[in-house]
Amino acid sequence: MSGQRIYCVWLWLMLTAATISAQPSRAASAASYLKRGNEWLAKGDWDRAIADYDLAIAFDASAVAYYNRGLARQRKSDLAGALGDYDRAIALDPREAAAYLNRGAVRYGQGQFDAAISDFSRAIEINPRDIRGWTNRGLARGDHGDLTAAIADLSQVIKIDSRNVVAWTNRCAARYRLGVLDEAIADCSRALKLDARYAFAWNNRGLARQWKGELDGALGDFDRAIAVDPGHADFHANRGGAWLLKGEPERALSDLNRALALNPKLAEAWNHRGAAWFAKSNFMEAMADFEQALKLNPRLAEAYGNRGLAWLMQGRPEEAEADFARCRALGRAPKPEAEKLLREMKGRMDLVR
Repeated sequence: MSGQRIYCVWLWLMLTAATISAQPSRAASAASYLKRGNEWLAKGDWDRAIADYDLAIAFDASAVAYYNRGLARQRKSDLAGALGDYDRAIALDPREAAAYLNRGAVRYGQGQFDAAISDFSRAIEINPRDIRGWTNRGLARGDHGDLTAAIADLSQVIKIDSRNVVAWTNRCAARYRLGVLDEAIADCSRALKLDARYAFAWNNRGLARQWKGELDGALGDFDRAIAVDPGHADFHANRGGAWLLKGEPERALSDLNRALALNPKLAEAWNHRGAAWFAKSNFMEAMADFEQALKLNPRLAEAYGNRGLAWLMQGRPEEAEADFARCRALGRAPKPEAEKLLREMKGRMDLVR
């Protein structure tokens, strides 16, 4: 099912140690404030860390001070301030790979994929043996839709570190999305041999198995993911989707209710729960869930297709046709049976006219 989520994303935040430059007395003061700012940062007190970094910058506007203040601001969710600090750090030291990594991470989170890929590429140029740049660029390329390039980057991570569980798991996700299911399953199986407690690997292998039609195997993998991390909403949502495909709407509802209790902002879970209600012929509940899914994610194509079918079941072909058009515009095709039902319903209405 297209709405299911694939994990995991792995981005880095790094704390650079202080260096001393400039005149001795000012440099000593800057280093002192920088050191104390680092201690506040380690304790999670962003405001005090930022205040000390401000003082460090006043004494010696170094790349390290700007970088560390950017890190504190990023953790405080002041993303504009973080970007500004990373810009200054890079201007002062164009070979500071960590600044490119973190600036890329902020841009990635904001959906600025081209800019993020550029930053990660620069980090790779500076240190091609550092897996962080390859991993982050692979993830950004995957979310940008270039799955072949994403797989190439994640393969490079594995070449550098063949025991990197996260890299195997992320490549599994990229291959699943590309539709190369046997290879995806093999990657997650390799990850699980390295670490059988890595929940994302169970989850991602379950998604690949489900897409391949191996529903019992998928359910077993989702069970293992939930056993390792029962508080992860996506795992419950994915298992709920598998129960739907098995024709078990009651079991699906149980999992989806749990997913939404854990994360009420999970659009995919609302969409799946709407489908479960639809399977039970409870169209009012289904419509409400589809609408909530689209409120949270207006680009969730599958929810438009599902809501269109629900409109049809309520005798509303015009609304259904509009939703099917939105579904197609987002790159998905409505279910063939839904399209057929729409044609039949419109044909009957034309005959009445």
